[in-house]
Amino acid sequence: MPALPMTLGALKLAAGRDPSLRPRPVKQELRDGLVARLAAGATLADLFPGIHGYAETVLPQVANAILAGHDILLLGLRGQAKTRLARCIPQLLAEATPMLAGDPLRSHPLAPVGDVAEHLIASHGDAAPVAWLSRDERYGEKLATPDVSVADLIGDVDPIRAQRDGVDLGDLRAVTFGIVPRTNRGVFCINELPDLAPRIQVALFNILEENDVQVRGIPLRLPLDLLLVFTANPEDYTSRGQIVTPLKDRIGAQILTHYPRTRAEGVVIQRQEARLAGGAGVEPEIHPLFHDLIEEAARAARGSEYVDQASGVSARLTIAALEALHANVLRRGLATGEKRPRARLADLPAVLMAMTGKIELAYEGEQEGPAKVGWHLLGEAVKSLWSERLPPVIREDQDEREQGPWKEVLAWFAAGHKAELSDRSSDAEHAAALAGVAGLAKAVDATLKPPKDERALWQEFVLEGLFHGGALAREDSARGLVYSDLLATLMTGKKKKGRDERESRF
Repeated sequence: MPALPMTLGALKLAAGRDPSLRPRPVKQELRDGLVARLAAGATLADLFPGIHGYAETVLPQVANAILAGHDILLLGLRGQAKTRLARCIPQLLAEATPMLAGDPLRSHPLAPVGDVAEHLIASHGDAAPVAWLSRDERYGEKLATPDVSVADLIGDVDPIRAQRDGVDLGDLRAVTFGIVPRTNRGVFCINELPDLAPRIQVALFNILEENDVQVRGIPLRLPLDLLLVFTANPEDYTSRGQIVTPLKDRIGAQILTHYPRTRAEGVVIQRQEARLAGGAGVEPEIHPLFHDLIEEAARAARGSEYVDQASGVSARLTIAALEALHANVLRRGLATGEKRPRARLADLPAVLMAMTGKIELAYEGEQEGPAKVGWHLLGEAVKSLWSERLPPVIREDQDEREQGPWKEVLAWFAAGHKAELSDRSSDAEHAAALAGVAGLAKAVDATLKPPKDERALWQEFVLEGLFHGGALAREDSARGLVYSDLLATLMTGKKKKGRDERESRF
C-alpha cells in the first residue's frame, strides 16, 4: 500500500490519480461503500456483524435508508440492539479519509469548511499538514438527557479566545465546538432522542437543515456533513417526551426494531453476549437446555400479564441470567474442587436475581412480588420445554395418581419421601440424591433416552416438570429445592406461601 500523503500539495497530486481521495459527502460515501460490498456478494448479515434476527426485517430497511441518503430513526423497546446497529454503519465508510490537521470541523483538505480551515490553508498553502481519520474515529454518540445543553452538542462562544486571537464573536475561531461538529464527515448517533429538550432538538434541526445555529444569541454558520442516527423507545416517545415536528420531518427513515422472533435467535444472542469465564482451572458446563430455558422465560415475560409490556423485556435479561447461572456453578466448582461442574436446575434461584431487576411489573405483578413472578416465568419456560419433549403430566383419560411413566415416581413421593437437591453438593452427591427417587431413572431412560452424562440433568428436569404440572410440591429452601408429595403437603399444612407454590394455580 503506498504511503498516505501528509501535506495538502501531496494530497492534490494523489487525488488526481485516485478518485477515492477526492471530497465526497458522507452519505454518498456510505452509499458507495454499501453498493460496492453488495455488488461483491456480501450479505446484510456480513455487513452488520453481531446483529441477529434482523436479516429479513430491519437490516433491509437500514440498507434502503443508506442507499436513499436518509437520516435514520430506530424506534423500539429497550434491549433491541438499536445502538449496536448504529455502531455498525461507519464500517461502510472508507478505511481512512484525509482531514485538515488542526481543524476542529475535520474538513477535507480539498474542500475546507469554516474560518479555521481557511485560515490554516492561507497560512501554510500546499504545506498545510494532512491527518487521516479511521472509520472508528468517524463515529460519535451521545445519550440524550434533559440536562444536555447546546454547548454539549453544538458548542459555545469563548470570549477570552476571541479577544486573544483578535476575532469577532461570530467567527468560528471563537467557538469551542461540541461533540456534533467534532464528528463532522461522520456518523453521529443520539440515543433516547425524546429525552432531549425541545430547544436542543431545534438546534439540531437548524444545523442539519439550515446550516446555522445561535449560540448565546450569536448566529453561526456550521455547514456540517453528517449521517444522523437517532434511537427512541416508543414508551418514551409517547409518554415522557416527544420529537419536535421539524426534526421528525427531517428524519428520512423510521425503522421499527423488535425482539428475537424465535428461540434459536435469542439463544445465539445470549451465547454471543454473555461473558463467561472460569477460574483456578474450573470450567463450568452449561447444557443447551439452560440456554433454551432462560430464553423461553424471557419470551414468556414478553407475553405475561404480570409484566408491563410497554416497557419491554430486554435481551440483557437473558444475558445476565446466563452469567448468573454460570457464576453459581463456578462458585460450586471452586468449593467442591470439581474442574468441570455441571449446571443443574437447583441453580435456578441464582438466576432470579438477574431476572427480577430487568422486568417492569404491571399492577398484577406488583401484587405478587418480583420473586414470585420470576419463578412463574421460569415455570412457564419449563412447561414449554416439557411439552416439546414429553407427554402431558396429567391426561384427561388418566386418574391424577395413575400417570403413565411417572406412576412409580409419584408413588415414592406419596409414601412420604422427599428429594432434596442442593446447589452446593458435588455432581456425584447430586446424582446420588436423584438416584434415590424410586423409578425416576427408569422412567427418564425410557421416555427421553438421554446420554449417560446427562441422565441427572433430565431426571431433575422431570421433577421440576412434575411440580409445574401440578403433580408434586416444591419448596425453595435456602439450601436448594425440595420436592415432596403435593397431597401430603396440603394435608399437613406445611405449604409455605410464596415459596412452596403450585404453579398451575399462580
